[in-house]
This record gives sequence, C-alpha cells and structure tokens, in this order.
Amino acid sequence: MSKNENKGTAVITGASSGIGAVYADRLAGQGYDLVLVARRADRLEELAEKLRYAYRSKVSVISADLADDEDVRRVERAVSTDDSVTLLVNNAGLGGAQVVATADADAAERMIKVNVVALTRLTRAVLPGLLARNRGAIVNIASVLAFDTSFGGIYSGTKAYVVNFTEALQREVAGTHVQVQVVLPGATRTDFWESAGSDINAVPQEIVMAADDLVDAALVGLARGEAVTVPGLADPAKLDTFLGARQAFFGSLHADKPAARYAA
Repeated sequence: MSKNENKGTAVITGASSGIGAVYADRLAGQGYDLVLVARRADRLEELAEKLRYAYRSKVSVISADLADDEDVRRVERAVSTDDSVTLLVNNAGLGGAQVVATADADAAERMIKVNVVALTRLTRAVLPGLLARNRGAIVNIASVLAFDTSFGGIYSGTKAYVVNFTEALQREVAGTHVQVQVVLPGATRTDFWESAGSDINAVPQEIVMAADDLVDAALVGLARGEAVTVPGLADPAKLDTFLGARQAFFGSLHADKPAARYAA
C-alpha cells in the first residue's frame, strides 16, 4: 500500500495514548487521514504533529470528554457530516475493578457513558454514511473480560454490551461492503491500568501484551475480515466452539410452558 493512496478518514477515540495512539500511527501509515478524539488536547496535538510529519497525513483533533453529553454530541456532529470517514475505531474506555456495593456511583456512570453510550452514539453517527457509500468499517474495542466478571461487574458488563452490540451490528450490515469488527484484548501494557487504579506489574507478565502487538494483530484480523478478533487466542477453534455452544444454548431457552422442574 502506497502512503500516497488515501483510504479516507479514520476516526479514533481514546487516541492520545496506548492502544488508540498505536492505531493512529498504523492507520496513518496505511494511508488514512485521521480525526483523533480524546480528553487531553496537549497529547492529541503532540501526536497529530508527529503523524503529520511522519506520514504527510491530514490529522485533525477533537478534544472531548466522552463522559460529557454535550462533548459526545459535538463529536457526533463532526463525524456524521464528514463524508470522508471510512473507519471508526471506538477505543475510548474507562476501567476499574469496582464492585457494585462500594462503587462510586458517579464513577460508574462515567464508565457506562464512555464504554457504552458514547460508543453507541458514535457508531450511530457514522453508520448511515458508511452504508450510503457502501464502504468502510467500524472497530469496537471490547475486552476478554466481557466473558468474565472477576474484574468487577460494572466494567465487564460494559464490555459484554460492546460484544453483543457489535455482533448485532454485524448482522445488520450483512450483505453490504461495510465491515464491523469487535476486538477483545486481554491484559495490555498501557496507562489504562493506572487510570483504573490497578497495577499492570501485578499481573503475570507472561499474559501481558504490548499495545503495538495488540493493534498489529487486530489490523491483520480486520484485513482478513474477522468479525471477532482475540489477539491472545492461539486456537481459533475454541472461539468457534464457544460461540456455537452459546447459540445452541440460546435455542434451548424457548418453550410454550415452564419447564417441568418449576412445577409447584
């Protein structure tokens, strides 16, 4: 791919550091112009200048707090009216291992707003344009903890939403040239852990992946047309088995009367 071949504009949330910053670098290198979204304007501008110099890409920034309703709507307006947008990477997220009984209610609400509400609204903002142009992709960053509640039910609950939402979206766009991918990172070395009040160094290092490796794998999965990409999963048959078992289980949940075991 020539750097001079423009592939449209990629919108990346949570772009100022970590996974989002790596996506910005890789996508600029692939020929995308960029719209970078994050709270920290200084970091965004620093990254944008670096990418403009390295790749001669057009890079614009939107400083926004995606837990703030008006900021989300401001980003929505910008991306929904930009006909050059061909890719949305919903990467922004808040984490934490809070349990419900002792969680700060305002912090929990912020997490839900960023991880669920903003992701949903921004997807809704760009999808009609992608469908009208019949091209492009949406990438939603979830987590392997979508399938495990041991880290805290609030966070894992938001990521389970991302998985289900994305799978439904994949069915919605079936038959078009719009691609939808959900990425499930495991433990990844970024400042996300510090922001969530956790210590990445306390995690067994043999299961901690570098952000560069994670994004490179996710982009390979996108290029291959994967609907669900789990960079740490060595045996993809396990994912197929899990998804198949889940679908079979769902099929057994319907009946015209309660099961006999519920008889009085």
